[in-house]
Amino acid sequence: MQKRPPCPPPPGAPRWVAMFHRPGQDSWTVGAESPDRAPVLYAVGDMTQTVRARGEEVAVALWGPEAGAWHLFDTPAARDTAPAPAASAATPASGAGTPAKLAERMTGRRHQVLLAGLGKAGLYDLSAEDGEAVRAMAELLDEPTVRRVAHWLVVAGGER
Repeated sequence: MQKRPPCPPPPGAPRWVAMFHRPGQDSWTVGAESPDRAPVLYAVGDMTQTVRARGEEVAVALWGPEAGAWHLFDTPAARDTAPAPAASAATPASGAGTPAKLAERMTGRRHQVLLAGLGKAGLYDLSAEDGEAVRAMAELLDEPTVRRVAHWLVVAGGER
């Protein structure tokens, strides 16, 4: 296991933030943020699955508010950093590498990107109708278009 630099606290006011380590740049980046812990933990689970499905190592640091200041919380996903087992990809009969599974993962990824964009725009409390609209957009739009929409949401939220 490679040694990582310690995760610095995220910028801004204390809130719930999941920081992911990027080995290529040897840096930490914000992967999910919310005023509530549950959506961040949900995003950590989804992102961890995606990264492990690619066979890459996962390192997560969960930051949150405690007594009005930043506090680094222990996350099970951060401790368990083993890459995804390569055996499932080696057996095409298992269905792990089928086009249907890949399409499902990519739709999930587009859904995640849209939710992150909405979060950056300050829209955290989504109704069931909003959730259905996000799912429909994730299924209908391609990856570059979803990223563009998420960018618009980030700009609308005031982060550039």
